[in-house]
Amino acid sequence: MKKVSLLFGIHMHQPVDNFGEAVDEAIELCYGPFFKTMVKYPDFKFAVHCSGWLLDQIRTKHPKIFSNMSKLTKKGAIEWVSAGYYEPVLSSIPSRDRQAQVNKLNDYIKEHLDATAEGLWLTERVWESSIVPDLHKVGINYAIVDDYHFLSSGFSASKMDGYYMTEEGGYPLALFPISQSLRYALPFFSVERAIDAILDCSKEEDSAAIIFDDAEKFGLWPKTHKWVYEEKWLKSFVEAVIAHENIETMHYSKYLTQKHSRGLAYLNDTSYFEMGEWSLSSENTLVLEELKSHVGSEYIEKMGVAFIKGGIWKNFFIKYHESNYLHKRMLSHSVQQESLKASSLESLYKMQTNDVFWHGVFGGIYLPNLRDNAYRHLLEIEREQAKNKISFERKDIDMDGYDELKVLSKSLSTVFSSRWGGQMIEFGSLDKLFNWQNTLMRRKEAYHGKILNPIESKVASSDENRDGIETIHNSSEDIDESLKAELIYDWHPKHSFIDHFTAEPFELESFRTLSFCEVGDFANKPFELDVKTNSFRRKGGIYLDKHYVNEVEKIYTFDNESVTLDLICNSEYTKKLFYAMECNFHLAHPHHATLNGQKVEDGLSINDIDTLTIVDTFTEKKITLTCSQKCNLHAYILNTVSQSESGFDTVAQQISLIFSLGFESSLNMQINLGVSNV
Repeated sequence: MKKVSLLFGIHMHQPVDNFGEAVDEAIELCYGPFFKTMVKYPDFKFAVHCSGWLLDQIRTKHPKIFSNMSKLTKKGAIEWVSAGYYEPVLSSIPSRDRQAQVNKLNDYIKEHLDATAEGLWLTERVWESSIVPDLHKVGINYAIVDDYHFLSSGFSASKMDGYYMTEEGGYPLALFPISQSLRYALPFFSVERAIDAILDCSKEEDSAAIIFDDAEKFGLWPKTHKWVYEEKWLKSFVEAVIAHENIETMHYSKYLTQKHSRGLAYLNDTSYFEMGEWSLSSENTLVLEELKSHVGSEYIEKMGVAFIKGGIWKNFFIKYHESNYLHKRMLSHSVQQESLKASSLESLYKMQTNDVFWHGVFGGIYLPNLRDNAYRHLLEIEREQAKNKISFERKDIDMDGYDELKVLSKSLSTVFSSRWGGQMIEFGSLDKLFNWQNTLMRRKEAYHGKILNPIESKVASSDENRDGIETIHNSSEDIDESLKAELIYDWHPKHSFIDHFTAEPFELESFRTLSFCEVGDFANKPFELDVKTNSFRRKGGIYLDKHYVNEVEKIYTFDNESVTLDLICNSEYTKKLFYAMECNFHLAHPHHATLNGQKVEDGLSINDIDTLTIVDTFTEKKITLTCSQKCNLHAYILNTVSQSESGFDTVAQQISLIFSLGFESSLNMQINLGVSNV
């Protein structure tokens, strides 16, 4: 039997400023016991990548774990692998930010572990060849990608047992393909089957069995802590590998210098297969699933993977406009970073953390705390740039072809969209570093079909599960029937100052379920922006027995802690209509907030009011809306249903409310939105 080099690596990451309890759980169940086990086996060579923020948390708050890391490094067991310090998707940030982020982690590893990183963990395995010159310039000689990257570019599955060379603009880089079979085998197979999977990678002389995967699989994923540590899978596996005469553990960098490459490779822009599925629209995801079913798994496994694939990672900016807005707000500061102080530059890098920008089997963009963290770092930059005088800027921030109006005062950062009805799309407090407009639209996801049409999950045969545990990719899910009622899909983004028109009065239930009949075309249509007067206008229509011209003008004025909207509406329709101004406010704890002293609970309606005061317990701020006319108020807590590694989660995202009133032919109303301390 030919000898095989085992290139074993783990990737450790937690989102920047993640909940303390989430990090503590990962420390207790995974990172701590992993290195406590591995420190006993310094002859086992392996690679480690740890995102900079998490590595610093471990060094400063968990010195025992860091001590074990240091011991293994000094004894030559660990080879350190770099990436962006705050774990950005490198292809999604500008060139100089890529270099700065990788250099920052390189420097940290050198300073605190006295090690030099020659390789790169490709965050979320998102590959674009444009990153190659930047990696070369910061001393990176190799990167780790999936074998899927090669297979989807037409390479043979039988040639994935070594590294390939690529280049961009004459800058070289070695690429190691991670074995999918090993990713699914370790640590889920028994030790005996895991060893067999490693030996199966031996195709010819100098073959490598390449595995680099999430450390969280070794203790944090469901059922794995008991399996890996209490039942001693990791201990038994390491001892079996060390004792095996045909397996040699080796560092990636040593393999690179001692073995020849498998040749030249140019890869498609891609990530792993599941990411390609997740980045598609829900409709296209279902089409892809149908196509896979039609051609059959055998064909896909043998050759179809090169031709049947999903989208690219950047499609998430199309799928989720909330992600795109955050990303483009980040880019707008990156291109002008020469004017940023060191602290703001650090905030910019933190904002580039990848987790918030996408969504798959993990929460991502659906998790309010991840968006809160990103907006906090954005508002840190805005706070530095705020002046005593209110500033105005007209710019296509989100790069969708429509201009936004950005207004910065000493206390607030606000942005208004011409693409979306002159609506407020950012409402950030500069002292609390919190964006109350951090809202999310409810949209159809492909996995919602599992809730609407649950079917009996495929149960693995006793042979398949005879001596291991299942991964989260194959785990069955219990479907809560109550989730069906939460699957309501919005037809416009959930901003603030949204204009609705109906022929019948608005009610709480019709607002909540979106069953009211919209007769205007203003809630999701563009307005014309006049930056001289800070006004937005649309000549649209009311659609009843025929089309009636309807004009809406929205004029905004500002002071340091408030926004005033003067609304003017004139219609050819002279009979009674009902108008509603919709606002959506993201709160960290919407169930704890009060509206005029009342909690929203299952929904709230108050008639004939002209003032609404929302008390936000998290920011200790009052948000006050004052109307020049008496209105009826309806409010509810908007929930989204998202997929996570544990199944399906319902997340309270924001309080949605409308002020509604009847009018005939014309309407003039002023609304003041102010912020003050509780």
